[in-house]
Amino acid sequence: MRTTGILAVAGLAVGAALVCGAASAGPPDAATATAKVESKSGSKVTGKATFTELPSGGTKAEVWIENATPGTHGLHIHEKGDCSAPDASSAGGHFNAVGNPHAGPADPKHHNGDFGNIEIGADGKGHLVITSDLLTVKPGPNSVVGKAVVFHEKADDLKTQPTGNAGGRFGCGVIQ
Repeated sequence: MRTTGILAVAGLAVGAALVCGAASAGPPDAATATAKVESKSGSKVTGKATFTELPSGGTKAEVWIENATPGTHGLHIHEKGDCSAPDASSAGGHFNAVGNPHAGPADPKHHNGDFGNIEIGADGKGHLVITSDLLTVKPGPNSVVGKAVVFHEKADDLKTQPTGNAGGRFGCGVIQ
């Protein structure tokens, strides 16, 4: 009789999880978010980004850019998930929950959203993979959800405060 009671409770828990949407295709610790990068400031830039919180700690960000001018371009997470302005100024400044100065992602102190630069090839495409201990996908002060990924006109010099002198915002996508 005791086993039947345990199975009934377990069955209820599974049923409740399915009704509440708690069941997912991935591992229970895998939190993910995505963004679709759209053209801004008269550019033709498009792309996408994925963010995966790793069970071992940190968050892996992967960004694909297309239709961009070949060369080096700044790439950042901005504080507001709002890409509605034609120049993406509605996305606000760099995401900086930790209160650090702007720098490169390899520097000991940098903004949460400092991804440094992405290289765009002659075909107008670029791909960047970065893992950061300053980002999460799950709710909290370091979560990327509700922020924006922004592709910039020029290279980030990794030192000018607070933006890296990366120029206009040529692509923007809300992270969901």
